[in-house]
Amino acid sequence: MEHSILDKFLVNSYKKSNFDHVLPCRISISATVLSPALPIQQGDLHWGLKAALVALHLVYAGILFLFDSDLIEKTKEEPWYTAIYLLLFVVALIQYFVTSCSSPGYVLDAMRDVNEKKSLYRRSSMLSKQPASSKSGSFVITVEGSQSEINTQGSNITSWTKLVLDMYPPGTSIRTLTCSYCNAEQPPRAKHCHDCDKCVLQFDHHCVWLGTCIGRGNHCQFWWYIFEETALCLWTGILYITYLKANILRVWWKDAVMILLLVTLSIALIFLLLLLIFHSYLILTYQTTYELVRRRRIPYLRGIPERVFPFSKGVCRNLYDFCFGRSSIYSLERLPTAMEIEEKSRPYTCSDFLTCRCC
Repeated sequence: MEHSILDKFLVNSYKKSNFDHVLPCRISISATVLSPALPIQQGDLHWGLKAALVALHLVYAGILFLFDSDLIEKTKEEPWYTAIYLLLFVVALIQYFVTSCSSPGYVLDAMRDVNEKKSLYRRSSMLSKQPASSKSGSFVITVEGSQSEINTQGSNITSWTKLVLDMYPPGTSIRTLTCSYCNAEQPPRAKHCHDCDKCVLQFDHHCVWLGTCIGRGNHCQFWWYIFEETALCLWTGILYITYLKANILRVWWKDAVMILLLVTLSIALIFLLLLLIFHSYLILTYQTTYELVRRRRIPYLRGIPERVFPFSKGVCRNLYDFCFGRSSIYSLERLPTAMEIEEKSRPYTCSDFLTCRCC
């Protein structure tokens, strides 16, 4: 109400006196009064979390070496023991920053990769001895489980759109596959992340501590980081318990600090163990966190029984593909056919176990 009265007064003053400086002055006043405080930048928040995580590591390790004189003596006698512990400490932190700076595999980057292959094909066609008009006008892009040949002549549809449609059942509308936020056609298992504001290939989840999404490009690195962090927490907890057994009731305030840190470390260790087991299960069944949690809401998973894992290729093949088979973070994966789903839905028999069907 006060602002509206002030607006009328200043406008009338402007009309009467015809001063050009009154309205600009009012605009600046309104901007100062009504504009909210500047929000905290997301990048600053991520770097703050990273600094806090590094500080926690230094506090836990530093207090241990500061309080435990027996550990110092053991380091002098057996330096390899402390050297391995410090090596694990450094490797875990390096793996954290490597994972946080890695790309999960964005859909827009995959589109750019497809367009670059298309332009390279056109250039090679123009430079070849045979004229480009006499060629078939198509190029091949590798997709997991098949190869997709994309026609580049006589069609208004883009190469990326054609590639995405080939990975879905016939008759699928491109409108149902287009992201409403970034306007990109999503291949199977891709999802838009509202924190990154990008579509991610084989989206798993957005990790707040890492400040990035976990997807096809960095899921393996994420698992190794969890494994190293779990091993580091477990080893640090053993060192804390060893100190408390040898020095309990000597200096009460040191005992209080060590017990408090040990309790928080135990909570973190339980969380990391559960997270490691959970993601190991996802790897063995070739799922993602998003697909497991939102299975009934994902269109291509609604009609599939919960005990059936449509993208699984067997435990051994899943492990191999997860660790070694991801030569490109932009390689795509088509939806399984109805016959493949029916085959995976078939109950296991004794002969299946003998022939290692599950592998």
